[in-house]
Amino acid sequence: MIARALSVVALMAVLLAWPAASRAAGDLAQFAWQQRLGSALPLDAVLRDETGRAVRLGALISGRPAILALGYFHCPNLCGVVRADLTDALAGSGLHAPADYALIVLSIDPDETAADARDAHQQEAARMPAAAEAAAWHYLTGSADALNAVEQAVGFRARFDPVLRQFLHPAGLVILTAQGAVSSYLLGVGYRPGDLRAAVTRAGEGGIAKAVLPVLLLCFHYDPVTGRYTLAVTRLLQLAAGITVLTLGGTIALALRRDRHR
Repeated sequence: MIARALSVVALMAVLLAWPAASRAAGDLAQFAWQQRLGSALPLDAVLRDETGRAVRLGALISGRPAILALGYFHCPNLCGVVRADLTDALAGSGLHAPADYALIVLSIDPDETAADARDAHQQEAARMPAAAEAAAWHYLTGSADALNAVEQAVGFRARFDPVLRQFLHPAGLVILTAQGAVSSYLLGVGYRPGDLRAAVTRAGEGGIAKAVLPVLLLCFHYDPVTGRYTLAVTRLLQLAAGITVLTLGGTIALALRRDRHR
C-alpha cells in the first residue's frame, strides 16, 4: 500500500509539474543558439566601427579566420563576462592578431553608438594590452537590418524586454572561416585557451566542426555582482530536479510492487 501510494503521488506530481516545466523550458529554448554550421555570413553587410566609419563585414574578415562575439556594450549582465573570458583565453592561446585571426565584437542593440563601442574597446584593452594595438580587433555597431542579417546567418536570437529593459539572448562565440562561413561554436562562458586556439586553427583550414552539446546560458538571468543566476533559473532547475527525483521514486515503487506480486 505504501509503495502504491508513493507511485500515485509521484505520478501526480510529475503530471502537475510537467506543463509548467514544459512552458518554462519552451520559453527559454526560443533563445537557444540554432547551430548553423557552414552557413555563410552576409559579407556585404555594412556596419560601423568605433570611429563611426562604415565598413563591410567581409573587409573585416579579410581572408583570416574570425571570432564573432555578439552582445551589447551596455549589458548589465553576462556580455562583459563573455568578453572578459574571451580576452583571457586569447591571452593564453598563443594566437596573434592580425596574423592569426580577426575579432569582431558586434552590438546587437541598434541604438548603441560608435562611442559605446570605443569605450568597450578601451576598457578591454586594459585587460589585454595587445588589443589596443591589434588592427584586427573590431568593436562594431549596426542598423537593425544589418544586425538581423548577421544574427540569422549564425542562428542567434535575441529580443528586447521592455520590462527588464534588457536584451534576452544566449551567451557564446561563433568561429568563422576565412571565407566567412560558420566553422564552430563555443557556447556559454569559461573559454579555455586550448579550445579557442583549436577552433581558430580549424577555421583557418576551412574546417567545419560538428554541432556541440547545447548550452543555454541566458544573459538576462545572470547576476554579475554575485556571479550566479537569478531565482527564475534556480527555480526552473529545482523543478527539473524535483521531477527527476519523483519519476525515479515512482519507478522504484512500481518495481517493488511488481516484485511483491511475483
